[in-house]
Amino acid sequence: MRLLVVEDDPNLNKQLVVALSDAGYAVDKAMDGEEGHFLGDTEPYDAVVLDIGLPKRDGLSVLEQWRRDGKTMPVLLLTARERWSDKVQGFDTGADDYVTKPFHMEEVLARVRALLRRATGHASSELECGPLRLDTRAGRVSVDGNPIRLTSHEYRLLAYLMHHRGRIVSRSELVEHIYDQDFDRDSNTIEVFIGRLRKKLGVDLIQTIRGLGYSLNPPDATPGRR
Repeated sequence: MRLLVVEDDPNLNKQLVVALSDAGYAVDKAMDGEEGHFLGDTEPYDAVVLDIGLPKRDGLSVLEQWRRDGKTMPVLLLTARERWSDKVQGFDTGADDYVTKPFHMEEVLARVRALLRRATGHASSELECGPLRLDTRAGRVSVDGNPIRLTSHEYRLLAYLMHHRGRIVSRSELVEHIYDQDFDRDSNTIEVFIGRLRKKLGVDLIQTIRGLGYSLNPPDATPGRR
């Protein structure tokens, strides 16, 4: 899953990017409202962590413009403001959740996981597909209870397919959602990662839909059906 962090404090921005990257996400960053708005307007993020008090353009106006333009990605607001009226304004503008500074990083991670689950229709932090389990909280993958060790990109790809289980996902969509903006993207590497995942998982869950992409389904399911 690919995230955007828009925070003008250099230290906090770095801490958020590192924590989210360590949790298995592809993360882009912006230091002001103008850059943040541009990235959110032009890139397909799965969620955004957005500070309200930004230079050049404040976070609420950025969020309001995104929603006006039809951008529906979940947004977690960060703010030092504690008044309930500010929180109401944020939700009415289109925010999905709210964290007040100072905060514990684990809380941000938990709220991001919850936003991603709700956006993709999952109730639990543990995603399942037949014998395959992916614990988004711990970043662990297992098949029939046996742990599977994956590289960071293999994990990102599998996590995206798990969040969108039963749906056909194109190679271009995978490229857009598992790499950050600084990565040298090559759609041909998706086939390599898919091949490695199939070998490591040892079960026939990832189906190739010729000309369309890939679909993750239980062994007895047909592509495109949950």
